[in-house]
Amino acid sequence: MKKNELNEHYWDFRYQTNSIGWNIGYPTTPIKTYIDQLNDKSVKILIPGAGNGYEAEYLWNNGFKNIFVLDIAKTPLLNLKSRVPDFPDAQLLHMNFFDLNITFDLVLEQTFFCALNPILRPKYAQKMHKILGFKGKLVGLLFDFELTQQGPPFGGTRNEYQNLFDLLFNVKVLERSFNSIKPRDGKELFFIFEKLKEVQD
Repeated sequence: MKKNELNEHYWDFRYQTNSIGWNIGYPTTPIKTYIDQLNDKSVKILIPGAGNGYEAEYLWNNGFKNIFVLDIAKTPLLNLKSRVPDFPDAQLLHMNFFDLNITFDLVLEQTFFCALNPILRPKYAQKMHKILGFKGKLVGLLFDFELTQQGPPFGGTRNEYQNLFDLLFNVKVLERSFNSIKPRDGKELFFIFEKLKEVQD
């Protein structure tokens, strides 16, 4: 089993043994701050590779009900359901992200991109473009440190991300996060990418 591949059993084992270094137990501050600025609570949101889904729990408890949580591992989805029993089962997507065929207004990226094998990054960008509706947004955090062979998490740089997403999205924001949690201070970029209408899927 290669640890950097999309593998359900590998990730289930990591969640069952609590071997998830980026699991902080609450919504990360930059994502929470962005959520707090959203006014339309009917917006259709996806959180892919959501893990234990603390951002989804925060959204749900603040009146956002059109939220979909996706993970290739079942354990973190069960963890979210145990904390939020009324979260609809139909909105808990136990599947491979690249098999998804639903469109959304907003996708929140929180440690999913960094968990993927870097060779999948172009496919990730293309899939995100495909599942977002017109003027849909991909928003979240990307790690800002040199890409290494060891991971997950895998790193990357601002220039790499700019080049990867620039043809598919309007890069509205891609800058050093000013309110990262202390262990990630200086190591995260906050971004807002808006889907370009003229690019063909």
